[in-house]
Amino acid sequence: MVRSSFFRRAEDMAQMVATIRRLLRNDDGQDLIEYGLLVALIAFVCVAGVTSVGSTILSVFWQGIGQAV
Repeated sequence: MVRSSFFRRAEDMAQMVATIRRLLRNDDGQDLIEYGLLVALIAFVCVAGVTSVGSTILSVFWQGIGQAV
């Protein structure tokens, strides 16, 4: 009876170690994080570009129109 319980615990431990090793080798989640960072960088560049273009349009067109009126 004691021996049977020991082997069952050993099998459970081996299965747990195998599962942990499989999880450590699995890198599917890293791809998702990389895509998320890439999307955040692209969004940041777009916001910065639109802000810069908006400031240029404001200074070139609307200030000239304001002075003419």
